[in-house]
Amino acid sequence: MGVFDHLLQEFELPLTGAVPIFSLILFIILLSPILLKKIKVPGIIGLIISGVIIGPNGLNILEQNSAVNLFSTIGLLYIMFIAGIELDIYEFKRNKYKSLGFGFFTFIIPLSLGIPVCHYLLGYNWTASLLIASMFATHTLVSYPIVAKFGISRNQAVAVTVGGTILTDTAVLILLAVIIGSVEGGLNPQFWLNLIISLAIFLSIIFFIIPKIAKWFFLHLGEDKTSHYVLILSLVFLSAFLAEISGVEPIIGAFMAGLALNRLIPHSSTLMNRLEFVGNAIFIPFFLISVGMLVDLKILFQGSTAIIVAVTLSIVALVGKYGAALVTQKIYKYSASQRKLIFGLSSAHAAATLAVILVGYRANIIDENILNGTVILILITCVVASFATESASKKIFHEQRIMKSEETEPLVHEENIIIPIANFDNLETLVDLVVLLKSKQRPSVMHILSVVKYDDEAEKNMQKIKRDLNYFVRYAAASETNLKTVVTFDVNSANGIIRISREIMADIFVMGWPKTRTFLSRVFNHTIESIINSTDKTILFCNIHGTLNTTRQIKVLCPTQSELEPGFQQWLTKVRLLSSELRAKLLFFCNGQTQAAINGLIKKKSPPVSYSSFVDMKDFLVLSKDINADDLFIVISSREGGVSYQPELKHVPKKLNKYFTDLNLILIYPATKSDEADRVQEYKSPNVSSENHEQMETMEQT
Repeated sequence: MGVFDHLLQEFELPLTGAVPIFSLILFIILLSPILLKKIKVPGIIGLIISGVIIGPNGLNILEQNSAVNLFSTIGLLYIMFIAGIELDIYEFKRNKYKSLGFGFFTFIIPLSLGIPVCHYLLGYNWTASLLIASMFATHTLVSYPIVAKFGISRNQAVAVTVGGTILTDTAVLILLAVIIGSVEGGLNPQFWLNLIISLAIFLSIIFFIIPKIAKWFFLHLGEDKTSHYVLILSLVFLSAFLAEISGVEPIIGAFMAGLALNRLIPHSSTLMNRLEFVGNAIFIPFFLISVGMLVDLKILFQGSTAIIVAVTLSIVALVGKYGAALVTQKIYKYSASQRKLIFGLSSAHAAATLAVILVGYRANIIDENILNGTVILILITCVVASFATESASKKIFHEQRIMKSEETEPLVHEENIIIPIANFDNLETLVDLVVLLKSKQRPSVMHILSVVKYDDEAEKNMQKIKRDLNYFVRYAAASETNLKTVVTFDVNSANGIIRISREIMADIFVMGWPKTRTFLSRVFNHTIESIINSTDKTILFCNIHGTLNTTRQIKVLCPTQSELEPGFQQWLTKVRLLSSELRAKLLFFCNGQTQAAINGLIKKKSPPVSYSSFVDMKDFLVLSKDINADDLFIVISSREGGVSYQPELKHVPKKLNKYFTDLNLILIYPATKSDEADRVQEYKSPNVSSENHEQMETMEQT
């Protein structure tokens, strides 16, 4: 065979080689959103239209083979899983009745419209009309990636829509089983008993066993971060398989897995970043392309009947979903933008719709006209849903940004967090913690600082430390964190840490828990004591075992008058942010005045916040019975001479090290000066003195 013949074989349509197929898909994923962005069309539509063009009903460049179906299935399950994992679980619980309400409306309104239209207008019998109308009630979260892109996935309208999606799709799939059972004569008590038992077993495994497996893995086998990603994917597809054998669609299992693992995957974590990146880069676009490959535009040229059916089905589907969104908006008093967002998310018909129609077609309940009309409906509704979701998401994003700027004073300077290290044993844990603590409203820079003692081996030691720190730069990059490493000489560690912290204008110190015997005997060794006394910034001493994502509750001990400290709002903001990232409830041990101050600053009570009366620090050890192994215990202290300082605080570090050292623990020394007003409005770079400027250039690597 000649070279020319070989080339012809490689480019014979449809493509069969794995390499050209995958190359084609990747170029479509890359180029279609870029090209359509020029004409302000959502990138999702470009992927769907690309699927129409290259599919078997278009140019026949790619056929619906097993590989395409596999990646398409993974993409659909990925969308549902990401929707579950990004859901604010406490907001979801708080609005469960609203989700139930929307689920009912988005099921019953399309069903009520569809049955008479299919029976009286299109002329189908009652069984076929019921099955076709049930297809109108389903929807697929095709446009959810748009919501995720704009960062509004925690908006209440999104939570309500996602919850309603699961309810209506589950109801439709159960109704489908009933319809098929009635046609086959299998609606007997045994049918209902099997369905109920299988669903009960499925839900028990998802919400009780799956989280325990993940938690055990994170605690005992979590050193390899790559294995975290593989574990989560394994559990997601296991859940989808369990749903399938329980009699419901795999998408239900994927979403339930997202809910079950929601608390174990912090939103800003490296793991979450990897999950979203791989899904948005490969699997989800592959699913959207495969949706387009289902569409056969030639149907529209096969006579007026095909056009009438396709247009009728599409209009009824869109009107039914808009009606459900409108009723939901009126009852729950949502804004027009939220109504449009609910409609956009719930109007796309794809996977579940096709599943219902294919089952009905194979059972001879519906004819080919409905099957073909449904394929056109999928294209029309996906396009409408994408435009509606994009428009609503932009508006809500701008509304939320304006609201946040009105609630909080604008902070234009970047937040600098410094991690001084003496060894690398717990540095990865500290980096993970800072990733969760960093500001989401302004740029943040994490500085890892190592001070090398100035002696004959100083230069050699500095080069070795720089090489070791390169790993952590790459590690932080996985969570899109701006990390800088600083290695410097000094006569002692304390002097070097304080000097560099001033040069970079550090806002917060995050330090490992002291391990020396002097911590027990003198509370802090000379270095740590010097840092506390030489800076007025907030300092966190962290004793973290393994991973924080298994934390169930954050318990914070606040001494009397801690609300009067200048750094009160800063540490409270960080604790609240940590609670939100870990989806962990907050419990404050404090007196009435501190509780009132905390309530005044915390606007959103999700996750929930509770209080327990605590007045006398002499009773500090009594709290040991209230702290569990899966809690994060945070103790607020004060520097000597501070507003909330009391003699008992001097003994707290020693008691923590003796009685609480096996727990995840953070000891916070709040800032003694609030310097936000002194910050320049246009922040460019730290003011490094001329004598240190040259040294910093050679010692800092970014």
